Amino acid sequence: MKFGTKAIHAGVEPDPTTGAIMTPIYQTSTYVQTTPGGHKGYEYSRTHNPTRTALQNNLAALENGKHGLCFSSGLGAIDAIIKLLNPGDEVISTNDLYGGSYRIFTKVFERYGIKFHFVSMDNTENIAAHINANTKLIWAETPTNPMMNIIDIQAVGDLAKKHGILFGVDNTFATPFLQNPLDMGADLVMHSVTKYLGGHSDVVMGAIVVNDDKLAEQLAFIQNACGATPGPQDCFLVLRGIKTLHIRMERHCQNGKTIAAYLKNHPKVEKVYWPGFEDHPNHHIAKKQMRDFGGMISFTLIGNKIEDAITILENLHYFALAESLGGVESLCGHPASMTHASIPKEEREKVGLVDSLIRLSVGIEDVDDLKKDIAAALELI
Repeated sequence: MKFGTKAIHAGVEPDPTTGAIMTPIYQTSTYVQTTPGGHKGYEYSRTHNPTRTALQNNLAALENGKHGLCFSSGLGAIDAIIKLLNPGDEVISTNDLYGGSYRIFTKVFERYGIKFHFVSMDNTENIAAHINANTKLIWAETPTNPMMNIIDIQAVGDLAKKHGILFGVDNTFATPFLQNPLDMGADLVMHSVTKYLGGHSDVVMGAIVVNDDKLAEQLAFIQNACGATPGPQDCFLVLRGIKTLHIRMERHCQNGKTIAAYLKNHPKVEKVYWPGFEDHPNHHIAKKQMRDFGGMISFTLIGNKIEDAITILENLHYFALAESLGGVESLCGHPASMTHASIPKEEREKVGLVDSLIRLSVGIEDVDDLKKDIAAALELI
């Protein structure tokens, strides 16, 4: 199956009882057994639920993987991944990543003796320099949040394999429509399903997709033992959202390209970060590993005044000021005070996350309306 067909059909079968084309919402906590252990594959809904099973199979197919596991949030998925490690283990992570990931790494897991190195992953030599005998995981986002840095998945995968290190990729920004990290050497792919996969700003969920049977078994144990599992209603909503993922992503990419070009030519804008520009760092890698460049854009303002950024954010109309991204509606945010507030200012600014930086999640509205919205807000500074 090609992607659009997989999005609609993979992992989904008509209900065997009624023939319903849509996966039923199995709103149940438990399942009747004919004798102790005599069940139909389902005992308790923290462990398994038929609606969740359909979604997990669908997500695995979209990422060209064998096993999908869903969690109650993206951070629930990351939590499970780090729980694969032991005290004394070390993780190499990109130095430009989602603030929630940075927070769970430094504020939660460092207390349990796991050490994290936050490094630039623009080239693999820099990653290799931080590998030692205790390194057990390399963690990457690409494009990164919010600077849109591009990491060479194939090169990092080769490096990880050479050293016997687990390699995980947060694929939230790109989605499986734009890139498939498992095909390029990643051991596991993580998604904040809340974002593009759900696509309608009505669900919070996370997911992991892997190929290795043993790794899947370990993660499924953690999923069940620690209990960060989503309910069937949310799984149903994501299954419904995924059916239009390919159509939505095409429009996100088209609108993203138009808005990025508009901002780049605006006299009040200093820098625009979007992987589709030929002068964007590692654009050639983005072109190699991505099918298009997405609808996430960050930009800074001439003069770098936080007051100017706030003025713009308060006066955008179609770009709603809100946390999150990836919905059909356009959103704007101020990473320094919102999504990345947990990262110290000096650490933020090392990667270019300055006070005037604004992040846009370009939705699927009419792009002329979006341009007019931005133009009107920029006129106020």
